[in-house]
Amino acid sequence: MGAEQDDGKVEDGSTLDRQPSLTLYPVARVGDVPEGTMIGAEVAGGRVLVANVGGQFFAMKAECNHRGGPLDEGALEGNVVTCPLHGSKWDVKTGNLIEFVRPLPPEPTYKVSVDGEQILVEA
Repeated sequence: MGAEQDDGKVEDGSTLDRQPSLTLYPVARVGDVPEGTMIGAEVAGGRVLVANVGGQFFAMKAECNHRGGPLDEGALEGNVVTCPLHGSKWDVKTGNLIEFVRPLPPEPTYKVSVDGEQILVEA
């Protein structure tokens, strides 16, 4: 493949697939989210929940897509968070609905990284 030009095209005329630039948002310190717990945080103008499941951190949208319930105020059991309003159950690792009276689309999830003691969410 040829060298990239300023317009995003390479010398052979094809274009590169470019991902939009994402930002890392500091949301908490590692010690603030012990294993088996979660917190809510503001990221890029929206609310996310950050859960510590088995020593790994996961993030997903904190607003239930059923009726807007605050998932970060729900109960976390293993990798499943329960909405405090109507009881929908979501997998915090995948954003997929686990249990509810009707199907719902998945909740958005976000990449999480740890830099030293800082938990970062990419959005």
